[in-house]
Amino acid sequence: MAAPLPGSIAELTTANIGGHEQALMIRGYDVNKPILLYLSGGPGQSSLPWPRVLFDDLSRDFVIVGWDQRGTGKSYAALDPAASLTLEQTIADTIEVTNYLRERFDEERIYLLGESWGTTLGVLAAQQRPDLYHAIIGSGQMVSQRETDRRLYYDVVDYANRTGNDALAGQMRSFGEPPYKDLFAYVFVMGYYERLYKPYTPPQAYLEKGSEAGLGPWNVLGSEYSFVEKVNVFRGFLDTASILYPQLQEIDFRQDVPRLETAVYILDGAAELSARRDLALEWFDQLDAPIKRIFTFENAAHAPAFEHFETFTQIMTETVLPETYP
Repeated sequence: MAAPLPGSIAELTTANIGGHEQALMIRGYDVNKPILLYLSGGPGQSSLPWPRVLFDDLSRDFVIVGWDQRGTGKSYAALDPAASLTLEQTIADTIEVTNYLRERFDEERIYLLGESWGTTLGVLAAQQRPDLYHAIIGSGQMVSQRETDRRLYYDVVDYANRTGNDALAGQMRSFGEPPYKDLFAYVFVMGYYERLYKPYTPPQAYLEKGSEAGLGPWNVLGSEYSFVEKVNVFRGFLDTASILYPQLQEIDFRQDVPRLETAVYILDGAAELSARRDLALEWFDQLDAPIKRIFTFENAAHAPAFEHFETFTQIMTETVLPETYP
């Protein structure tokens, strides 16, 4: 085993956040580099292995922090009491993790990278405490979960009609227009996302990295998880989503977040579901921010930061850092 590089960090640890031990994975070639906190999707998803697999080059210029949010993966135990899992608490947790990292690494501000649900969390945290962040970066940017779900409902109905799938059309009619009564309906509709994406081919480097990593479904084969934690990856998604997802229904950044006091960078996948992408482009166009930039990737959908990890590294080092890091 090679000796650690002087000044580097590779640590899987916990911190007391909101009264619960929550898991953090911290990786970087130089602890004096700026901090990038990754907010994974869901709500309820654990993605600790992905930054390790794809962001090694980026960790030469940033200290990259993965976080299992309350009730997810290695932080599954933090779900209890379930009444503590509120939108307000997740924002408070994000700010508390931010302050932990600021104090530990002696940084005045940090960066936030959100993926899907993580973009919602990142925007709300930055709206509440813009003084803590150099910039927020959105990959798979969400704007209004309720409106996205409503549009997806009609997209699946249209797909059923175009393909002559009467059973699917009947199932969707039985669900009715969202918000749905239970999580099963959301999971059912998610099963049709792949058929609604515009055709695209992710970069070969991404496909090869993913294959070599061998993370399995939901990343459960990642070395970060013990056997029990592998089970908790699944439990965390189901339990956390069922509690937190209904609380997101009234969020619509087009009305709620017309302005942010921090820099905003959006990674836009051209093959993204139109029910997500159209709202993100609409919000970005009207957003008032000190710096705002959008980067469109033709061969990407909901996860351009991962699918185009090499270009994302260039964006972070050649554009975001020079524009925002003093």
